[in-house]
Amino acid sequence: MTTENLISEIKRKQSFLCVGLDVELEKIPEFLLKEEDPIFSFNRAIIDATHQYAVAYKPNTAFYEAYGLKGWKSLEKTINYLNVNYPEIFTIADAKRGDIGNTSSRYAKAFFEDLGFDSLTVAPYMGKDSVEPFLAFENKHTILLALTSNEGAFDFQTKKVDGEEIYKQVLKTSKDWKNSENLMYVVGATKAEYFADIRKIIPNNFLLVPGVGAQGGSLQEVCKYGLTEDVGLLVNSSRGIIYASKDADFAEAAAREAENMQLEMKAILDGIH
Repeated sequence: MTTENLISEIKRKQSFLCVGLDVELEKIPEFLLKEEDPIFSFNRAIIDATHQYAVAYKPNTAFYEAYGLKGWKSLEKTINYLNVNYPEIFTIADAKRGDIGNTSSRYAKAFFEDLGFDSLTVAPYMGKDSVEPFLAFENKHTILLALTSNEGAFDFQTKKVDGEEIYKQVLKTSKDWKNSENLMYVVGATKAEYFADIRKIIPNNFLLVPGVGAQGGSLQEVCKYGLTEDVGLLVNSSRGIIYASKDADFAEAAAREAENMQLEMKAILDGIH
């Protein structure tokens, strides 16, 4: 999927909602546990109920790896279901990979070619030669961890080196990497006050924004400082949508939460046009 395809879908749906598929068996409705593949059954129901309000889905691979081979099979079935039934949806493998040379190329091949994801989250700590192998894949997107929403982000990311915060140096340096036009960045919603500075460095790149909802981030604040002419944001909600109910109406409850977010996004977009 190209960036232009994503922008077109955002404008069509008047939404920049990403739904995080972070599935824990103990949190899904009990009746689903009788299914042959409870995780996939849950995901399929969530996707079918929410796809009209969302432009992206983001499975965090840890929630699948935790269940071994069965979990990987559930992940594979989930991405195949999205690619076959909703090809207009942007898919994100939240795997936070990052290693040098051939290792990165193998990670990229696994998620981009074998599984067929549109994008993958990558850690920048090892630098240029750990990221460029991901960027080499045409019409695939590498989502670089820039400024995360967790408490530990302050341990390193906001520390100053030579008078400038490390996360800003990551942003600036990454712009010079080969195929950097394929870069997106993770910026946590709980760091909304940083968005203005971030947009001075990367005015047009898409930002994947976790932390709205359960983690306390404000959609209004994120949009105030982060929106671009082409929107430039993918705002993720996981628990607030997929676990809106643990009963038989779980998919309908998820749809209501997704629609509420989409309507809030539409109001924001209407207000700037």
